[in-house]
Order: sequence, then structure tokens, then C-alpha cells
Amino acid sequence: MARIVVAPVGEIPAGGRKLVEAEGKRIVVFNLGGEFYALSDRCPHQGGSLCAGLVSGHVESREPGVYHYARRGEMIRCPWHYWEFDIRTGKSWFDPKRVQVRQFPAQVTTGAALVEGPYVAETFPVKVEDDYVVVDA
Repeated sequence: MARIVVAPVGEIPAGGRKLVEAEGKRIVVFNLGGEFYALSDRCPHQGGSLCAGLVSGHVESREPGVYHYARRGEMIRCPWHYWEFDIRTGKSWFDPKRVQVRQFPAQVTTGAALVEGPYVAETFPVKVEDDYVVVDA
């Protein structure tokens, strides 16, 4: 699996999303209050773009006439047929054991860690002798 640098953290605001393409896969990255989650952009039903879908919460009802709106901004709804998926897990709301969107690991990494690489600078030994700096070249 390839490592893809998506964007600086500040470029995807809380509640926002960003679509990226990597190795022929379209992946949508969501920012849920500073935590990042990545899902396939393809709804498993008929392939609708989840990036184009509505982000919402979940309505629960323990009895008729009593509703509770929870998990604001944690559900993505496919724009074609309104199938809903949990952004944190990729699981569908209606059949979480059998229907889900592929998840990809997403994390925040410091820029310094990303640029570490096979770059090697030429170095020379340095000695301090009394008040002089001497470089052996």
C-alpha cells in the first residue's frame, strides 16, 4: 500500500473533506473534529461518489414521537440512493455486518517525518584546538 500525503492539516477544516486519487483509487478524507478518517469514494451499492454525499448525524427514536439527533457530522449519505455509512468505521447503518465502505488508515504526521529520506549531506570531521576551529578536508 502506497503512502499518500493528502494535505496540510489546516487545509481540511473540522467537518470538511478532501478527495484524493492514489494508484487508481478515489479516496475521500474526512476531518471529524481533528480526527481524520479515509474511505473509498465508491458506494458499495452502485458506485455513487461518497465525496458528493451529504454529511449528517443519526436520528434515534426509543418511542413514537420522541426523537434524538446524535452523532452530528459522522454519517455520510450516498447522493444516488441515500445509503448511509459511519465515517469512523465505514459500516452501513442498515446492515453493518455485511455492507460497508472500504476504510484506509489515516493519521497526522509531522512534516519533518515526511521529508526524511535518503538525502545525505557531505560531512567533514571538525576539531577544536585552543582558540581555532580546524576542518580536516
